[in-house]
Amino acid sequence: MPFKNVELIKWVALILMIGDHINKYLLNDTIPILYNAGRVVMPLFCFVLAYNLARPDSYTYSVYSKVCQRLMIFGLLATPAYIMLGGVIDGWWPLNILFTLQAVTIICYLIELGEHRHLLFALLVFAGYGAIVEFWWPAVAMGVCIWLYYKKGRGVFILLAFVSCVLLTVINHNFYALLAIPLISIIGNIRFNFPRLKWFFYVFYPAHLYLILALQLYLTTKGYLFFT
Repeated sequence: MPFKNVELIKWVALILMIGDHINKYLLNDTIPILYNAGRVVMPLFCFVLAYNLARPDSYTYSVYSKVCQRLMIFGLLATPAYIMLGGVIDGWWPLNILFTLQAVTIICYLIELGEHRHLLFALLVFAGYGAIVEFWWPAVAMGVCIWLYYKKGRGVFILLAFVSCVLLTVINHNFYALLAIPLISIIGNIRFNFPRLKWFFYVFYPAHLYLILALQLYLTTKGYLFFT
């Protein structure tokens, strides 16, 4: 089904992400409602990306390559702050969510190309890249399946996207990611002319991590302890 307000879904995801990151990096995960609400963020962003990539003119206007490049650039810019804030293993793993979205974009592009070798490359990207990005294979699979649903119109793909969302419970240890489904249905159909800011979300992700890092470092000098 077409949605009238995909842009508003992004803004809701952004607000929930801010709350989740403040709770994680500044409040030591002491506010459960912010953590639980934060489990909705990735599915929302993943949906918006897949929905937009599935538009008929995405291949014609090189949308895949443009989005892929932006996600790489801003993902790399965010990486130092993302690592310094803590919560990663061996100093880098997993890569931040922008790389998760990039994995989805690359796989969708390869499937769009359609040749057997491209499908093989897509499978290799899923297996390899999916192992090192945030939220792993379930997130990547969910994004690709949503894209396939809007490209092909087959119900099996939305079912597979749902299964992938359920599998996020292995990572999140709860089912709150599933709240993205009613949120998308409700928010996406609100009639409201919301401004589309092309670069804002790319820039905001690394910027807000560096701001939180600066606050964390400042509070550390005042005696606060962080256990991310």
